Amino acid sequence: MKRQTLFSSALALSSILLLASCAADLQEAPAQSPSASTSHSGHSMSQSVAANDADMAFASGMKMHHEQAIEMSDILLEKKSIPEDIEALATRIKTAQSPEIERMVRWLAEWGMSDSMDHSSMEHGDGMIPEDEIKALKEASGKEAAKLFLEQMITHHEGAVDMAETEINEGSYPAAIDLAQDIVKSQNDEIHEMKQLLAAL
Repeated sequence: MKRQTLFSSALALSSILLLASCAADLQEAPAQSPSASTSHSGHSMSQSVAANDADMAFASGMKMHHEQAIEMSDILLEKKSIPEDIEALATRIKTAQSPEIERMVRWLAEWGMSDSMDHSSMEHGDGMIPEDEIKALKEASGKEAAKLFLEQMITHHEGAVDMAETEINEGSYPAAIDLAQDIVKSQNDEIHEMKQLLAAL
């Protein structure tokens, strides 16, 4: 009888220790972050989603596109007698697009497409301004330069919006899709603004 009591006590003590150990394990286990199970649509898994050909074409093409927009803005900002609201627009374009270029350069490097690679075979979309028209902008002055800048930048922005919409429809890299959505919104707004500025010249 005594031996049975000792056995029962030992069994009870073992059960208590086992339950205490399980409780400690549960307390120490890290809680799963809500973002860890977030779907692609939440764009919280951007680092784990591989880029596809559409993402690479978008980043490569939009980088070149932005670079030309900054070049055009620099040309205008070097001129005198340009309306202040058009100068302000050119400055905003530079301020917005410079960090976006830096982001796309990082992506291209991460994807093994360094800045020194030749992307000329990729589809860069419409809207790139031909060299002869860039030359005309350089040579223009005053109101004529402002008018040319607006006309060219409207065409340029329309091409960027087309490229961004292609990325939204065909891309897989969430951060690139987010950027494309921002471009569609911001550049459509600027197209509307530029058309109003052009009408007022």
